[in-house]
Amino acid sequence: MPAAAPPLPALEDLLARAHVVSLPMRVKFRGIMARESLLLRGPAGWGEFCPFPEYGDAEASRWLASAIEAGWEGFPEPLRTVVPVNATVPAVAAGRVPGILARFGRVDAVKVKVAEQGQTLDDDAARLAAVRSALPDATIRVDANGGWDVPAAIEALTRLAGVGLEYAEQPVPTIDGLAEVRRALQAAGTPVLIAADESVRKETDPLKVARAGAADLIVVKVAPLGGVRRALDIVAQAGLPAVVSSALDTSVGIRAGLALAAALPELPYACGLGTVSLFESDITTDPLVADDGAIRLRHVSADSGLLEQYAASAERRDWWLARLARVHAFLTPQ
Repeated sequence: MPAAAPPLPALEDLLARAHVVSLPMRVKFRGIMARESLLLRGPAGWGEFCPFPEYGDAEASRWLASAIEAGWEGFPEPLRTVVPVNATVPAVAAGRVPGILARFGRVDAVKVKVAEQGQTLDDDAARLAAVRSALPDATIRVDANGGWDVPAAIEALTRLAGVGLEYAEQPVPTIDGLAEVRRALQAAGTPVLIAADESVRKETDPLKVARAGAADLIVVKVAPLGGVRRALDIVAQAGLPAVVSSALDTSVGIRAGLALAAALPELPYACGLGTVSLFESDITTDPLVADDGAIRLRHVSADSGLLEQYAASAERRDWWLARLARVHAFLTPQ
């Protein structure tokens, strides 16, 4: 029998242990230039609560459950101590690609953001061509964040496949749309796999995409799925290969992602856990960034000086603490 999870910490305890930070980004990512996060120091370590502001409280409650697991329960025993990771290229102009890649060091895989609002398929093609020019032998995957409709996705992936794509992450928003794109690419002989991200972590039923035959693999993120143990269970039930990715976390959140990647029975793809390189600074003096295409498991502790240096404004701290209080109510047994 698995050990029972520890009881839910009292709200007063969480509020007393909370640190709210705002970390500047090197480049715009998801439309932001600063990433806000609420960090919790628990008896088992540090946890991170950082759902994006547009997420409702019910959805954000899974992020809080993940932070509490990290801080009050700790992680499952790892099966591996080194996790391969990809570089991440935001939706920047092609000329900026070499500089961004340089921050990741040597990597074997690159994830490239595409379908950015206000940009064109030509912009995406130029960005991918710049990645291929800089790294001729790297594996390339794209992430559209549901930015295309079905016809646009089929057109785009047919064209972009020419650079050699491993897979396309969430090309369209819906599960039915993913299935349609996947069938069309297979019928045309276009060698691009379909990965589901939002259709796993934002669905009430994260296994629906697997039952619908809408994806070749799934992207799993610890915080939106409610913690490492719940994510492991979802991967096991889905029966599809999994890629572990981040939600633009600090090293505290990346440590949870590494715990998931380290505990998966199989890890066939490089993970999207190298995103700390997109920050100007982190909350630890020993950030979890890739070295020679991988990150080694190690303990992460937030540095008091960095927590103070990057502390959010009083207004934003109050906003996050109020959100924490509301979201905690969703986890409290009625």
